[in-house]
Amino acid sequence: MTAPVNIVCMKWGTVYGPHYVNRLHAMVARQLDLPFRFMCFTDDPTGIDPKIETAPLPPITLDAYQDYPWKKLALFNRTLADLEGTALFLDLDLIVVDRLEPFFEYEPGKLAIIHNWTHPDRRVGNSSVFRFEIGADPQVLDTFHEHSVQHWVDLYRNEQAYLSHMKPELVFWPGPWCVSFKKHCLPKGIRRWFVPAKIPEGTKIVVFHGHPKPDEAFEGRWPGGIHKRLRPARWIGDHWRE
Repeated sequence: MTAPVNIVCMKWGTVYGPHYVNRLHAMVARQLDLPFRFMCFTDDPTGIDPKIETAPLPPITLDAYQDYPWKKLALFNRTLADLEGTALFLDLDLIVVDRLEPFFEYEPGKLAIIHNWTHPDRRVGNSSVFRFEIGADPQVLDTFHEHSVQHWVDLYRNEQAYLSHMKPELVFWPGPWCVSFKKHCLPKGIRRWFVPAKIPEGTKIVVFHGHPKPDEAFEGRWPGGIHKRLRPARWIGDHWRE
């Protein structure tokens, strides 16, 4: 029997409710035919569908940065619950719109990550979607613990820049696979007031970083001021559901 692949996510604090986990699991189940385990590492499993595996957040020392994405580096512990093999990490605020099998077939064995859209001229990843081998790179977390968190924040600002520095041999997903809702789906400028967002050809995952979140974009809401306007993106409801 083929060993299952692993899909992992993390939920801490109160920014994302359990429905984000439940909908992510449902999207994965619709778009992945490989045998898989879905594990949510969380500080509160309340409301998460019982068929979803949960485990406590893996250990990491974060000082004053407990609520920051630096917590993702805890995935590089030598052990990760009872998971083994290849894992695909997915942020909670994204939408899976096409097949996920290619994420396990592309450059097998290597750490693969989104090429950060804000720094296309640099080898910096975006950690909304990345694949790794469980327990294969403990130096990522070991080195992080050799200095204070502030030391690394001053050097790299965020965890994805730090990870890109620690793993210079990482590879980037093909460009069309993972897109930013704001950068790639929304029309430019004032056109977004009148023209709905569209999914670019070749997209497999749409990432919602910052605002609007999926529910806000579905309804045509964009918190942040009078100029933050967009048409409802009703296609979100076709994918972001249980």
